[in-house]
Amino acid sequence: MTDNKILQAVLLVAIMTSATCTGNADDEARYATEHAQLVRVIEARVRDASYFLGKSELDPRVMAAMAQVRRHEFVPEYMRWAAYENRPLPIGEGQTISQPSLVAMMTDLLNLSADCRVLEIGTGSGYQAAILAEICDSVYSIEIVEPLGLRAAALLERLGYDNVEVRIGDGFAGWPEQAPFEAIIVTAAAEEPPPPLVEQLAVGGRMIIPLGPAGRTQDLYVIKKTADGSMIEETIFPVRFVPFTRDEDQAD
Repeated sequence: MTDNKILQAVLLVAIMTSATCTGNADDEARYATEHAQLVRVIEARVRDASYFLGKSELDPRVMAAMAQVRRHEFVPEYMRWAAYENRPLPIGEGQTISQPSLVAMMTDLLNLSADCRVLEIGTGSGYQAAILAEICDSVYSIEIVEPLGLRAAALLERLGYDNVEVRIGDGFAGWPEQAPFEAIIVTAAAEEPPPPLVEQLAVGGRMIIPLGPAGRTQDLYVIKKTADGSMIEETIFPVRFVPFTRDEDQAD
């Protein structure tokens, strides 16, 4: 999909939605303009990060997903004025929705296929899950903060993402009954990759995870599982995520 077609898709989605939603038409028009501008900003940030990514453009399917998913749906109403700024925003419960350009880059690093099964640790607002669901067949997302998980599940259902399943629980254990996963994305910083997630990663699959101390700069890693079951780790660039939260009753 070309850049112009992606931007046209953003405007078309907004126009169609504004005809049926209960929101103000002026707000919808503003969201559409800001969304299109955000897509351009993401493209620019990718070019800036080309040294780390090894390319200056993301998979067109990823950019199409970024153009399709309306970020203002996933932020609290009082923060919607900033929904299409390229920065993290608070979503309550001490958590944030990630910077859109980072969401796009992390999604691209997964090398998703249309028929893949992907596991997300840290549902948060549901925004990343929606992006994943635009690309792949099945998304399984785990959120330890119950109010966030319930809100995200209800929102994703309302928006028609019937290929996303949300579970409330400790993401450290993964989702063994749905494993193996061709892709795993962790949206909170851990000290090291949780062994259950490594085990649930399919041969040839990829895990994207920020590793490092809580409250400080971490590094984003791509972890690949080879045919003999060994793991290859690659550092991408510095990031800063909220800490990986454990259920104290289940933690070692």
